[in-house]
Amino acid sequence: MIVLGIETSCDETAAGIVRRDADGKASILANVVRAQIEDHAAYGGVVPEIAARAHVAVLDRVVAEALARAGLTVHDLDAVAATSGPGLIGGLLVGAMTGKAIAFAASKPFVAVNHLEGHALTARLTDGVAFPYLLLLVSGGHTQILLVRGVGDYERWGTTIDDALGEAFDKTAKLLGLGHPGGPAVEKAATGGNPSRFALPRPLMDRPGLDFSFAGLKTAVRLAAERAAPLSETDVADLCASFQATVATIVATRARAALERFRAETGIAAPTLVVAGGVAANTAIRTALDAVAEKIGGRLVAPPLALCGDNGVMIAWAGAEHRALGHADALAAPVRARWPLDANAAPKVGHGRLGTKV
Repeated sequence: MIVLGIETSCDETAAGIVRRDADGKASILANVVRAQIEDHAAYGGVVPEIAARAHVAVLDRVVAEALARAGLTVHDLDAVAATSGPGLIGGLLVGAMTGKAIAFAASKPFVAVNHLEGHALTARLTDGVAFPYLLLLVSGGHTQILLVRGVGDYERWGTTIDDALGEAFDKTAKLLGLGHPGGPAVEKAATGGNPSRFALPRPLMDRPGLDFSFAGLKTAVRLAAERAAPLSETDVADLCASFQATVATIVATRARAALERFRAETGIAAPTLVVAGGVAANTAIRTALDAVAEKIGGRLVAPPLALCGDNGVMIAWAGAEHRALGHADALAAPVRARWPLDANAAPKVGHGRLGTKV
């Protein structure tokens, strides 16, 4: 089947087209992403109203470009999928309504996709990963560890109790004057820094469980910056390197504990750890996770960098996976600012933000 996917949950306007064969083999036919970095640069974060208006301005052209790259028309599609949550409600409305309109006009099934599930299933698109597997989802709005049993079947083992990891990167970058988006800026600055110069806390690491906390770490970076002020270029590099190394240690420690639990509960001797979301593009975090997976006898699967951030391909693929099971949604399907993958998991205090907003 051939599926068009539309993604507008935050500050990327994206459309992707994938083909899923009957045996599950995948092909990416088009991947078009229009970022809004310049629209939000002056504010140091994503402004929801600006994001929604930007989606309105370009989404029709983004979809048309994806179809043109794939050499298709809407009548060649087998289904249309659109992110329907979680995310910024204005952007979600733009993408979901566009997807529904295309599906209605072309008489195609519509699939309302959970943005997090798009990230969760990307490894099946790129690497053909079989169920079950362990997922570390790290993005601007979410930091979670989940057991992935199948399409639509998730069990949350751990989550952040305050800030998401991507938000911690963004706020650190803003504090140090590195601009937005913060993740790539912090990673670039850390390249020339000393990761041992600043001793930063590792919240919750002395407690059992698989939850995360990054608010205290973010505060510690601010206090260290104030003590070292006025900051030189070297100070900034060392702070970024220390922050990034601390984060990598925290994430790797939790991932190892989760892999051990996964192996004990599933009986799979060589577990697969999938890391997904925008923060999965960070090289230091990937390296730390790869070492942990190898040490425990498993493997790490990380999407290509182009598919780590928000994109339409992952939404198209999630739609294709659902269609392969016969799933479809009514055109009245709602959009949701919050939409957990594990509906049975009890909310935690804070449990992450929906990205860095002002």
